[in-house]
Amino acid sequence: MMKTLALSLAFFALGSSLATAADDLDVTQFADHKLTPSPACLTANANGDVYVGVDTNGSLKVQAGNGRIVKLIDSDNDGVVDDHIIFAEVGDPRGLIAVGDDVFVLHSIYEGEKIVRLDLSKLTDADRDGKADGPPVPLIKGISTLKFNNARGVDHSTNGIAMGIDGWIYIAVGDFGFVDATDASGKKITMLGGGVVRVRPDGTEMEVYTHGLRNIYDVAIDPLMNIFTRGNTNDGGGWNVRFIHHIQSGQYGYPLLYMHFTEEIIPALVDVGGGSGTGAMYLDEPGWPEKYNKNPLMCDWGKNAVFIHEVTPDGPTFTQEMTPFASFSQPTDIAVDGSGRMYVSAWQGAGYKGNLNKGQVHRIIPKGWTYKAFPDVKKLASEHLVSGVYSESAVSRLACQYELLQRGDVSVATQLLAATKDSSRSLESRVSSLFTYKQLLGQKANDELLALSADPTIREWALRAAADRKTQLDGVSTKPYLASLKDENPRVQAVAAIALGRIGDSTVADALVAKAIPPAVPAKNGNEPGPHATPHSAVVIPHLASHALVELNAIDACLAAIGGESTVGVLRALQIIYDPVVVDGLIAKHKASDDATLREQILTALARLYAKEAPYDGSWWWSTRPDTRGPVYVPEKWSESEKIASYFDEVQAAGEAKLVSQLRSRFRWLETEKKENAEKLAKIGDALISDTSIEDVMLYLAANKGKARKGARLAILPACAQCHSMEPKSAKRGPDLNDLGKRLTADQIAESVLKPDATISDKWIEITKNDGATLMATLVSKSDTELVVRDIAGTETTIPSAEVKSVKPTSATLMPPHLVDGLTLIQFNHLVAYLASLKQ
Repeated sequence: MMKTLALSLAFFALGSSLATAADDLDVTQFADHKLTPSPACLTANANGDVYVGVDTNGSLKVQAGNGRIVKLIDSDNDGVVDDHIIFAEVGDPRGLIAVGDDVFVLHSIYEGEKIVRLDLSKLTDADRDGKADGPPVPLIKGISTLKFNNARGVDHSTNGIAMGIDGWIYIAVGDFGFVDATDASGKKITMLGGGVVRVRPDGTEMEVYTHGLRNIYDVAIDPLMNIFTRGNTNDGGGWNVRFIHHIQSGQYGYPLLYMHFTEEIIPALVDVGGGSGTGAMYLDEPGWPEKYNKNPLMCDWGKNAVFIHEVTPDGPTFTQEMTPFASFSQPTDIAVDGSGRMYVSAWQGAGYKGNLNKGQVHRIIPKGWTYKAFPDVKKLASEHLVSGVYSESAVSRLACQYELLQRGDVSVATQLLAATKDSSRSLESRVSSLFTYKQLLGQKANDELLALSADPTIREWALRAAADRKTQLDGVSTKPYLASLKDENPRVQAVAAIALGRIGDSTVADALVAKAIPPAVPAKNGNEPGPHATPHSAVVIPHLASHALVELNAIDACLAAIGGESTVGVLRALQIIYDPVVVDGLIAKHKASDDATLREQILTALARLYAKEAPYDGSWWWSTRPDTRGPVYVPEKWSESEKIASYFDEVQAAGEAKLVSQLRSRFRWLETEKKENAEKLAKIGDALISDTSIEDVMLYLAANKGKARKGARLAILPACAQCHSMEPKSAKRGPDLNDLGKRLTADQIAESVLKPDATISDKWIEITKNDGATLMATLVSKSDTELVVRDIAGTETTIPSAEVKSVKPTSATLMPPHLVDGLTLIQFNHLVAYLASLKQ
């Protein structure tokens, strides 16, 4: 550690204005902290109005009155805000959609200083005065977990939202999950852990879309209804982020299955290493260069960057290649308006508890781009709105669709259907027309949609749209879906499997059984996680078929298939159907078989059924370092547990003691009592920094007072002094620490040590000289004729301006992370207290 510290820079003033992009892009600072401190989210309306969710609570503070939505206006299109309006006061805004006169927002509801709900709501500005006409109208109430919202803030709570061209609002749910979220119709859902939930814009038909995610912050939806997230995974032993393609009904494994039961999940497309995934969008705008366009763009707060994931179709899913798009200081969200202007909000070192003096919004446009005003959709005739629905701009398509649906003008249905059938149009515009037609006519559209499924170029989306809403399935025939299970296009097969589960006709079970034949999954290495982030497209359709069988409760068909080629797939369905008929059927199958492999497979499924997940009540959370043993987190016996145990006794007595013992251990039969809340790291001071999440470190510091005199005696300080001035009279070696306590709070100091790249000073620069040489150093002074910089050794150098090609802030510091991993929480607390005491 000493050697590493000697090569490192350390504490920089928080809040770099870092914003850099490729030479073919122009970046301007659109707004600063005076308008948008601690921006947690943003959205852009098609007309160019930008709405920013300001939350000076940050992520670990709970206090009423610190949240609002600010509307930013750039009247002259020069890339700088001309006017702003406080659109609405809301608690902890965490997701925004602006479309038409409506703004949808995820936000906290406070009573006094306590959060009592986190809601998805709608605000409307029908009179167009720039302010919401009234208070938020709740669409979903209580989509969060109150105990941990109030204990930790909203850092792992329900986060970003996005609207698909199918009309659903998709919600990124963090790993707090939620209990008894209630939609506008009174429907309730409880969700353990993270995933994606969706709901109609009127707040009805709420349903789980995918599950098994950690702390996802936002969703990116492409025009063909592929959904992507870049989630924080922190898989119990690292700081990793996974990029995931979400397929409806899919299970992605965190934290219960990805380690020891990877064969049961759909894997992520890639593990990108450390970072913190935040805002996301899919770019599909005609004014953008091809190399950026038609890709998901994902913000990473921890890596100070926005990344492009170039996705390539791979059967029913994708593979990907990641490339940097632009650099920002802790980007939180990203959006684009109808003219193609892109906006990125950046926390800029605002810290875990917010900061009124930090926060920016940037505008990005391609060089040579020409502004073209977006029309006022309210003033367009319906037939012109239809033209917008099948334009080449994703923002235009959604804006025009939304206005058309608000009007409910069914006279344009024929025009939309004709556009859907028109093979000369782009696939994106045809899919937009198709989903607009479906939403406009509802159930009455289904016959035409199923007829459209005869066209292989549009089949996937016609089938999906017809089965998209469970409230509109009356009379939907299963025949085209059964035929599509054999389609040559695996994406069509996937849609068919999902739809057959949703339609609910159990007579199709045998067809799904035939698709439930999973491939072998590569074996994992010892206690390392299984291949949870290695694309494996062959697992997808069998996975979806098995989950459709569960949704159909197709017990008889699954039991009948045991012993055939679908054995593995049907057992995966049966082992999560807690029904006495399943247990009796598996026992009978085991008794009747003399095939050793089959008997072990059946017994494994029975062992899995011994305990089920205890009902989630929100009183516990699996923490940032969860128990990953799986397959359930809080094992609980049910009515058939004793019958299973008794049969295992018989099997053991018959000579299979070793297998019985292994299965009892693997499925944790002895742990069927409800476990205590795992929130211990924030209270145990002797835990190492390396074993503690940064959120828990910050919570520990807030709850415990460090002692500066003990921090002054820590062995790590002499190494710090090799790179820093620790006293006023010390030689200047790097950024001074002797007045650190005047410049930074204790929280800011702690963050600058734990996440150095998130806290880079504007004075830390990268200089490129005319001869191509580069230098990273601290800027001491700058004039028209020269630059004076200081390197890590403390040596000042004067560089004539004539020799300098460029000077820019750098996104990297020489101070690596993990420098204090060997300290305990107590020791780190003392170190921070000492550094905060330096005020000379």
